[in-house]
Amino acid sequence: MLSWLAGKMIARNMSSMREGDVGPTLAMDAEDIRFSFPGESSFAPGASNKRELREWLQRFASLDLQIYPEEVVLKGFPWRQTICVRGYIHLDDPEDGRVYDNRYVIWGRIAWGKLREYEVYEDTEKSRQLDEYLGRTGKS
Repeated sequence: MLSWLAGKMIARNMSSMREGDVGPTLAMDAEDIRFSFPGESSFAPGASNKRELREWLQRFASLDLQIYPEEVVLKGFPWRQTICVRGYIHLDDPEDGRVYDNRYVIWGRIAWGKLREYEVYEDTEKSRQLDEYLGRTGKS
């Protein structure tokens, strides 16, 4: 039941992100949230607080990246829960078609209803290719 409810909430938040609204995602985050995006892309390393994460998420949303969850697992007690989200993400260009297509896993920790930390794992080679596309097109 927890995973089902978490899945509904994550799907709603990602739908808002696809529309450019980072508010629902930020509402889940603690002020001292720690976020990491391992690898060598322009999205790394992530953020060390909610203000930095807001900037990261706003950049993400402004690029029109399309993120979708496929499976969400939430387990644990309210003071220490683990959340895992697996899904896919892509970016389409009106002229070039699909310029980015990747899969991701988000692994996080929640305490008392607030996301405290999480990491996003993607194919880093594809993330690097996204950076090259963004550089070529002047988007960032």
